[in-house]
Amino acid sequence: MNVIKVNKDESLSWVEVADPVCASGQVLIEIHAAAVNRADLLQRAGKYPPPPGWPEWPGLEVAGVVLEAPTDSRWNAGDRVCALLGGGGYAEKVAVPAELLMPVPKGLSLAEAASLPEVFATAWLNLVNEAHTQSGETVFVHAGASGVGIAALQIARHLGARTVASVGGEAKADLMRELGVDRVINHHEEDVGAVFDECAEAGHPVNVALDCVGGAALGDHLAKLAIQGRWVLIATLGGVSTELNLRSVLTRRLRLIGSTLRSRSLAEKERILSELVDHLWPRMEEGAVRPIIHKVLPIQEADEAHRILKARENHGKVVLTVRDGAA
Repeated sequence: MNVIKVNKDESLSWVEVADPVCASGQVLIEIHAAAVNRADLLQRAGKYPPPPGWPEWPGLEVAGVVLEAPTDSRWNAGDRVCALLGGGGYAEKVAVPAELLMPVPKGLSLAEAASLPEVFATAWLNLVNEAHTQSGETVFVHAGASGVGIAALQIARHLGARTVASVGGEAKADLMRELGVDRVINHHEEDVGAVFDECAEAGHPVNVALDCVGGAALGDHLAKLAIQGRWVLIATLGGVSTELNLRSVLTRRLRLIGSTLRSRSLAEKERILSELVDHLWPRMEEGAVRPIIHKVLPIQEADEAHRILKARENHGKVVLTVRDGAA
């Protein structure tokens, strides 16, 4: 089979390698599409190696067709599935623990299905399992037009929360309004902290924040959360340092939660994916929750896909197709 390999100079090549062999409990998937994530860029730069046991090439989420499955699993050859991976998605095939597969929601293409596992699992984990978001609360999402951002905003609305999102540019702001976000912040024109104040004055202080930015502003914004607010940090695109007012943390009973998905146990990932299928897949099939695809490219153009994410041009997911008809 062929895979996208990262060369020593960080260039990408579509090269032939041996086919994967299933270990006990694994399912062999013929990949039709793989979605692109910022973690792929970090892995390409040598800063985010795959966990032990996963292939060395990038790719955290795929969709395709089952080729081979254990006799005691729920999966059968020919099933249309999407899967959460620790790596190895930029390829023609991958062997995956059976617990990390989900059925493709009815009505979705395989390219759309490939865009679901990583971002929806990340958003669900952090809004539901970590922050315990409740109906009637206000949820703020940094980088709302990103893959995780779009998933999180839709999940927040599904949970009955008000939504606030920051984006960079008017086109992304328009997408947020199309998705029904209650308050959109174009951070080129407005200050996030001032909008937090505005929400509090209107009687809807921010209860939960999902933050992939971090950086110096985090400390100021954290102090503006509602009483018992929860700030979930999932990445540090804006920097790794901030200054916290610890008195605000104490008096407002705030929680700063650090969270990543990739390092979670197989059992925990299985539980998260099961919750997605039970709670969100019916909404996906109704069209109430949906993937947003910015661009679909053939896998041989993975370098262009990475450029789009690096330049922050995308409004939604970028997907690589491995076989014709995936889109």
